[in-house]
Amino acid sequence: MRIDAMTYQRVLGDEIRRLRKQRGWTRKELNSRLQSEISLQTLATYELGTRQCSVVRFVEICLALEEQPQELIARVQDRVFAGTAVGRIKVDLRAVVRHQAQDLLPLRRWAAERLAEHTGTAPAEVHLDISAIERMAELCGLDTMALVGRLTALRSTS
Repeated sequence: MRIDAMTYQRVLGDEIRRLRKQRGWTRKELNSRLQSEISLQTLATYELGTRQCSVVRFVEICLALEEQPQELIARVQDRVFAGTAVGRIKVDLRAVVRHQAQDLLPLRRWAAERLAEHTGTAPAEVHLDISAIERMAELCGLDTMALVGRLTALRSTS
């Protein structure tokens, strides 16, 4: 299995940023909770996924965010690999159709059309490559990684 390091870093940074914002913290507030001092610029580059951080720094950031490092890595793994072949995202068509978020309307229509073609009792799932996800995100007016996160969340609640 090969890993796209840039994608992995970007998703990892996005998860760190999401956790920080979820707590209502600024970068400065997160930085003040770290054991060691780093610049706000360095913290920003971690969140943007443009800079790798060491394992020790990663654990330090997780602990400051009150998050278990293994749980954060598991979410990153899910987003990057989605439990399928590298670069593909598993999409539960029924969960997408049930989801009522207005911004996912184009995706919901597409899923409904695919379900209409679906026969049998097997799970109504498709595996989309990243270019298909990028196009879907554009149609929905979302960032690609945001759509990947939403699709992963839909899959885990179905």
